[in-house]
Parts: sequence; C-alpha cells; structure tokens
Amino acid sequence: MSQTPRSPAPLPLGDSDVAAARDALLGAVTDLFASDVMSKSGHGNASVRVPGTPDRLLLTSRGLLRGIGPEEFAVVTLDGDLVAGWLAPENEEIVRMHTEVYRARPGTGSVVHTHSPFVTAYAVAGRELPARYESLLRAGQTEDVPVAPYGPRGSGRAVTQIVDTFTANPRSGAVLLANHGLLATGTDAAGAARLVVALEETAQVTLGATALGGALPLELEGGGR
Repeated sequence: MSQTPRSPAPLPLGDSDVAAARDALLGAVTDLFASDVMSKSGHGNASVRVPGTPDRLLLTSRGLLRGIGPEEFAVVTLDGDLVAGWLAPENEEIVRMHTEVYRARPGTGSVVHTHSPFVTAYAVAGRELPARYESLLRAGQTEDVPVAPYGPRGSGRAVTQIVDTFTANPRSGAVLLANHGLLATGTDAAGAARLVVALEETAQVTLGATALGGALPLELEGGGR
C-alpha cells in the first residue's frame, strides 16, 4: 500500500455514489449481525466498489464491524492509495487483501472478511468446507470452499495465497483463510453478506452431521454433485 496520510480528506458523504456505497455496506454489516454469524469480538472488514468509479473502493475503517458508524469508512484506489476518509492501523495492513481480489476478479463488487466461528473452525483445521447443504448452493457456492494456506495478516505472502487460491478455484465465491477466518465475495455487498451467512450455517450444519456419520453428497440433476 502507498504511504499516504490516514486522513487525507473528509469522506465525501455528499457524493451520491459514495453515499450509496456506504449505505450498502452498512446494510450488509447490519444483516451479518442480525443473522448472528459474527464472532463475539465482532472482528471483520468489508469493502464495495464505488458506483461509477470501478477503480475505487469503499472500505471499513477499523478492525471491528460491531457498531460501525457512517463516517468510519475510507475510499481507496485499486493501487492501495487512501484518497478520502481514514484507516485505523489494523486496517491499513489489509487494504491489499481487498484490492488484489478485485484485480484478480473484475466481476467482484464486494468483499467481506469475518471470523464467523463455525466457518473459522474449518479454517483453523485447514479443512475445506464441503458444499453438501442446499442453502449454500442457492447462495451461489456450488463447490467445496477451498483453504488459502496461512500467511501473516496483511503480509504479501497472505495476499498471494488468497489470490492464488481464488485463481485456482474460479467457481468459488469464497476462500477460507488458514488459521484465520474467511473471505467472501459477491456482485454487491448484500450478496457477499448472504454468502457469509450461508457459509456459517453450512459449517454449523456440517459439523452436526459429522456426529451422525457425515454429510451426504448432493445428488443433482444430470448426475453432478
């Protein structure tokens, strides 16, 4: 990320595109907490493309999503430059985790990172999350969710592992971050949040099914899984 001041300019909330992006992220975060998929700490971060300016993102300013307010956002470029708003130190280091996913997947409209407990259990175990729950498929995730190998938070190694895992699994809308959490994408903020909810529900149900002998494969039309 470029070395820029943490507060180069006030967030231009009068700008209708920035305001729309802000409202979309606030709505997505509200939905995540209402669905009870967040960790006890409320840790996470989220971003969305600014409408009309696809090379700029609106990113949450701090490392906790709980209680986030309308001015706790930053506008950053895909090059990682902070152009408006502010970033707390813990979020300065994760900017590339977001920007590089958008670069690798131009169709991505939003990226959400959480430590949702049941999904994170799979990540900590280094285990892919099986796509054997119909609700996950209806959320657009039709294959097992892969695990990106561990890299220290915000490091070049971590970003490379995430991008490589997405690239190797072009049909997956999410990756698990080994020993850390999850990263979900969507065409918009609401879609990314829905995928997080589906992932957490799937992880909980799958862990419960394990005690009953394991989740059964889905038998789809045409013989596919």
